[in-house]
Amino acid sequence: MNMADDAARATGDARAEAMARRDRMAVLARADGKRLRALWTGLSLDPAFEMIRGPETGLATVRGRISGDGAPFNFGDVTVTRASVRLSDGSVGHAYRLGRDLGAARLCAVIDALARDNASATKIDSALVRPLQQAQTQRDARRQAETAATKVDFFTLVRGED
Repeated sequence: MNMADDAARATGDARAEAMARRDRMAVLARADGKRLRALWTGLSLDPAFEMIRGPETGLATVRGRISGDGAPFNFGDVTVTRASVRLSDGSVGHAYRLGRDLGAARLCAVIDALARDNASATKIDSALVRPLQQAQTQRDARRQAETAATKVDFFTLVRGED
C-alpha cells in the first residue's frame, strides 16, 4: 500500500461516516419527541455538555415544484428548531428539526455529538436510531395504505361513430 491508497481509504471512511451521520440525523429529525426521549432514557447516557447555540426556533421557506418537476416556487414557511452543543470532551453536535420542540432539538444535538465516537455511535444506532427508523417505516407504510384506499381511477369512454 502506498500513501495514495491510504488517503483513498481514509476518504472512503470519511464518506461512509458522513453518510451514516446524515442517515442518523434524518431519522432523528423526523422522530416523535416523546418516543425519542423514552428511548434516550433507556440508553442511560447523561453526558455533560454546554450549549453553543439555541435551542432556537425560526422559520424556513419551503420550495415546491409545479407538477413535481416544473419550475420551483416558494410554497410557504415552516417552523424549524435548531441547537448546537459541545460535550465535555470537545465533541460538537448540531441538530435541526421541524416544529417547536426545543428539548428534542437539544437532545438530537447531544446525540450527534456523542455519535462522533464509533463505540457510542454503534450503541446509539442499535438502541435508538433503528427502533425510530422502524417506527417511521411502519407509519409511512400505514399512510401509503390509507392514501391508496382513497385513490379514484378516472377513465373516459369514447363513443364510436358508425
